[in-house]
Amino acid sequence: MSSVTEQDAARQRLAAQLSRVAIGDRTALAEVYRLTSAKLFGVCLRILDDRGEAEDVLQLVYLTVWQKAGGFDAAKASPITWLVAIARNRAIDRRRARPAAAHAPLEEAAEVSDPSPSALADLETSEERRRLHDCLGTLEGKQADAIRRAFLDGLTYDELARATGVPLGTMKSWIRRGLLKLRECLGT
Repeated sequence: MSSVTEQDAARQRLAAQLSRVAIGDRTALAEVYRLTSAKLFGVCLRILDDRGEAEDVLQLVYLTVWQKAGGFDAAKASPITWLVAIARNRAIDRRRARPAAAHAPLEEAAEVSDPSPSALADLETSEERRRLHDCLGTLEGKQADAIRRAFLDGLTYDELARATGVPLGTMKSWIRRGLLKLRECLGT
């Protein structure tokens, strides 16, 4: 229940600020900006998919608000709905003004490569992962752990040595021997 009253209070506060903007109150415009810029930027960014363009359009939105705040009618729309409509329309206008992208003839679509891995490549990758997991399971615990932490977690040999309390040379030996056993197990 309190969230409804909080929403009503926020709506009334924003409507009051827009009324003040209509009479030229710059402080009120700054408050409208503070209360709404994140949401309106999100609208612009979602439509334009370009941060720089979204920032430019957001400036145009508040310029429009400054110029047209007198046209806002709280009886017809909530303030945020009115502001989102302005942002949406300005962003769509900007998007439409972009030069049309050059399109290749439809016949060339078959020659466009798909950068995602093929189903066969996915199967091979999952099979390699399974084999690697199985081979890691054949190593001594300290070697397997050191290799996982070095190559999967990105820890340096020095960090591993300090974390396990062994000399750096010992850690290097564990990893080297473990990698040799992995190579043998994987048959590479």
